[in-house]
Amino acid sequence: MTEASPVRRGSLRRRLLVTLIGTVAVIWLATAGVSYLDARHRVNELLDAHLAQSAALLVAQTGQELEEIDTEHAPLLHKYGRRVAFQVWEHGEALRLHSVNAPSHRLSSREDGFSDTTVDGKSWRVFSSWDGDHHYLIQVAERASTRERIAADIGRNLLVPLLIAVPLLGLLVWLSVVRGTRPLLTLGQAVERRDPLDVAPLDIGGAPSEIAPLVASLNSLFGRIATLIEHERRFTADAAHELRTPIAALRAQAQVALAAASDSERRRALDLVLSGCDRIAHLVSQLLTLARLEPVQSARQSGNCELRAVAKEVVAELAPAALAKNVDIELDTVPSAMIAGEPALLAVLLRNLIDNAVRYSPDNTLVRVTLDARDGFFVLAVTDQGSGVSPDLRSRLGERFFRIVGSDAPGSGLGLSIVRRIAELHGASVQFAEGSGGKGLRVTVTFPATPQARSSGKPSAS
Repeated sequence: MTEASPVRRGSLRRRLLVTLIGTVAVIWLATAGVSYLDARHRVNELLDAHLAQSAALLVAQTGQELEEIDTEHAPLLHKYGRRVAFQVWEHGEALRLHSVNAPSHRLSSREDGFSDTTVDGKSWRVFSSWDGDHHYLIQVAERASTRERIAADIGRNLLVPLLIAVPLLGLLVWLSVVRGTRPLLTLGQAVERRDPLDVAPLDIGGAPSEIAPLVASLNSLFGRIATLIEHERRFTADAAHELRTPIAALRAQAQVALAAASDSERRRALDLVLSGCDRIAHLVSQLLTLARLEPVQSARQSGNCELRAVAKEVVAELAPAALAKNVDIELDTVPSAMIAGEPALLAVLLRNLIDNAVRYSPDNTLVRVTLDARDGFFVLAVTDQGSGVSPDLRSRLGERFFRIVGSDAPGSGLGLSIVRRIAELHGASVQFAEGSGGKGLRVTVTFPATPQARSSGKPSAS
């Protein structure tokens, strides 16, 4: 099978560059556009004021001497003179004076103020005004193309710096982004170069404040992975150690069966083989249960669980096997015991406790299971009437594969380890003490009640 090609991801640097440079360019263009429109408006106002001022000068200079002039042509004194024109009309009908580029007819039909008109296919901006005696009509005009050319020059002057500055700005932004993202690249390379089993924490000393939370999270992850690896190593070593002995015993019994001289001897050896198979099956089952529990972080988020119902179900399940051994199981519980947890795991906890108690109890004895409510907690206790455990060994109860020396009861030494782990997942505590009257062993598991159970007043002092 070919490996799936890695999913292509967008570059963070490219995103930052495109975003920053694009944002600057858009803002600059928008600013240039607003500046262009404002400058164009102000230029038009300035040129309109110039037209009005020129018309006022002509009005002031009109007098009696114009009556002696017959359509006098004013000379052109500037290279842009052909873009500006004026006319002086007597009574608005007789053209007495005009510039060389002015037509022989009125520039605009309007006799007062500004207007836009087209003369010989060319657009003009015209200002019209009468003299004080309303004798002469003065019209001053300017080609619209002149204004457009000025506006175009303004726009060009605004865009040219943008074309020069944006590449320079892009270079500076690129250098800044490369330098700013270098710690991320360094972190990625450090993680990539690591050995798969190297879960030592990363150095957080020189990391920027924005990357420090990521490094801290990675270190936390490495810590959890280290714990899982240690659990796996310990589990593998313990399983190999514990399986070696029963498998060797099983092989020895099989060899005895093969070498048996009589059917009775062979049958006895095969019975021991079957018994050994049962012990190995039980050990493997316990090992698998413990392995499944190791990666679990917490079971209290699964929902609420009625511990009383779980206890009744497990007691009913184990009662036939206990009766076969002449051991009675007694259940004494409160009406309701609501806790936060996983029913399946709690059933495993109870099954291991009761199974241990029955296994280590002599014939014609009692295993007592109680469930009480005390000060916001539910207390589950399983008490047997066996030989008990000395105080100096109780602290080792719950260690993996730990068994009391000299005990004849079959077992793997994992039951109480599973009990401790499940209790830990439910935020519960486990204590070991001697049973009633100094006989046997009493295992107590204390669970926190749910807030609803506390508010209802059910977990009260017994």
